[in-house]
Amino acid sequence: MNVKKFTAATSRDALRKVREALGPDAVILSNRPVDGVVEILALASDDVASISSPAPESEMAQPRPSLSIPPETYANRRVAPTPAPAYAVQPESFDMSMMASQMSSMMMQAMNQAKDSAAAEMSGMMNEIRAMRGLMESQLAEIAWGTTQQREPQKAGVLREMLAAGFSASLSRYLIEKLPAGKDAAESLRWIKTVLSRNLTTISNEDEILEKGGVFALVGPTGVGKTTSTAKLAARCVMRHGPEKLALITTDAYRIGGHEQLRIYGKILGVMVHSVKDESDLRIALKELRNKHTVLIDTVGVSQRDQNVAEQVAMLSETGADVKRLLCLNSTSTNETLNEVVRAYQGSGLAGAIMTKLDEAASIGNVLDVVIRQKLNLFYVSNGQRVPEDLHLADRNMLVDRAFRLKRDAAATQFSDAELPLLMANTSNARNDRSLREVSLG
Repeated sequence: MNVKKFTAATSRDALRKVREALGPDAVILSNRPVDGVVEILALASDDVASISSPAPESEMAQPRPSLSIPPETYANRRVAPTPAPAYAVQPESFDMSMMASQMSSMMMQAMNQAKDSAAAEMSGMMNEIRAMRGLMESQLAEIAWGTTQQREPQKAGVLREMLAAGFSASLSRYLIEKLPAGKDAAESLRWIKTVLSRNLTTISNEDEILEKGGVFALVGPTGVGKTTSTAKLAARCVMRHGPEKLALITTDAYRIGGHEQLRIYGKILGVMVHSVKDESDLRIALKELRNKHTVLIDTVGVSQRDQNVAEQVAMLSETGADVKRLLCLNSTSTNETLNEVVRAYQGSGLAGAIMTKLDEAASIGNVLDVVIRQKLNLFYVSNGQRVPEDLHLADRNMLVDRAFRLKRDAAATQFSDAELPLLMANTSNARNDRSLREVSLG
């Protein structure tokens, strides 16, 4: 069985490589994100046929080796006599109990070896069964989707719309399968948009931050716009309550000039910026600023794959204050990267999220997909560098409509009818995804 690996930046590019190398009847064994790219393991249809073909009669006629050990093996076992040394004990004084103990030990060892062999063979058989089951599920899913395309062509059209908008194949397939019968393409797309909007959780007004106040820390990887978003929020707080009610803290002491950018914003707003280096400094600063209505913390950017993420989460959680963490999500990142970011920064729970760089994104279905499946509360969207103009409350209906209007270049992302069954076969286990089962359909 010749399994081949294909990698590419997107699922479509990887699938194209599979089709070019193995043909349109190739069977996909796995599809997963690895280090920022998509990795597909595939098998040619001829190899699948060789797996499923019956074994030669000569092999079938050979008996399988027995896993059990006949008891007569031990009953007829003879111990070869050895010449007794000059100092050996006489036969009449030979310890029979020792001999019985040795025989028992040998029997137990042989039986354990037999059990291990049986367990290893059983494990190998189960792995083969799982592999065959995966092949069958993928092939059946491909056949089923091909039938669906012929019977309900409007579903294929809606699926292409969702994929072009940046939504994941698993979420797209899940909603397409739940699509009510009897709807044309336009009605189907409206239903999809309604479901997506219903599952986007947003805040209804700014009172969640501006009126309630509290301590908020903006977190996320380097370059997602945390400092600019902090400044925008600070400006809104100053306009609502005045500069004396606000305090700014930066933990970005590592990046050259990192804290200076926030200090410039703070000087413009008339708000002092406090710089801290570790948990002890942060604890002291928050204690001194406990009378402030709102405290905003601009944290140092840490890659989602860096172990320092856990340390940062712990630092913010163990200050003795109720620090609410807002995760900044870069709209230009891929679905796989965003999921990694959320999992890394989740910790004991995120208060909400801010969608950044909306003005730079070619599509935003990717970030909406993550927000929906990770059950994040979306506070704001940022679409530029202006402070505070380019920060807006998240409007779920507007975001869903924008996702379908900001479709990527059709020539680069549009899947053909022949490719859709192969793509959908790779999401055959989507029904087992807990995040999809929690999507509300109405």
